[in-house]
Amino acid sequence: MQIGIQAPDFRLKGTDGILYSLKDFSRHKYLVVFFSCNHCPYVLGSDEVTRQTALKYKSADVGFVAINSNSANTYREDDFEHMVKRMEQYGFPWVYLRDESQEIAVKYGALRTPHFYVFDESRNLVYTGRGLDNPREGAKSQVNDLDRVLEELTTGREISVSVTNPIGCNVKWEGMDRHWMPEEARDLV
Repeated sequence: MQIGIQAPDFRLKGTDGILYSLKDFSRHKYLVVFFSCNHCPYVLGSDEVTRQTALKYKSADVGFVAINSNSANTYREDDFEHMVKRMEQYGFPWVYLRDESQEIAVKYGALRTPHFYVFDESRNLVYTGRGLDNPREGAKSQVNDLDRVLEELTTGREISVSVTNPIGCNVKWEGMDRHWMPEEARDLV
């Protein structure tokens, strides 16, 4: 997805059993959509920093939506049942949605887990890429790009860096080797 493009819509089931579309998050001025999963060490290593960031910007009216598009045939622990258990265990401050068909991952151009997309009040893309420079060991990160872009966005400043390479496991595509990525998608910048 190119900077400035409108957020693609979706209709996906959440771990709470509710079907969500983009309009269900219209109550938030800003929106972070990120591709996640249950098993990736980069997700597991950065979830608590992502939680802190979500809580920090809650009062600035930033909503967070996580989407799991990974094939459960590649990693069984990425199925919906495990998503529900993970949310029950950790109580993350975001809605966690299942993209079983992987159609939404394709629409967004999701490459890795985690992969973040930040949208302004008009739902135009202002940032895509990594959350942290060291997501596998989030507490050791030196750079929190997600925090930076949300600080800039919520205070009306120009976004200083709008694209970074996401760092993490590749999305697990149905029927493909677990390490497969399209050649043209290996680097964003």
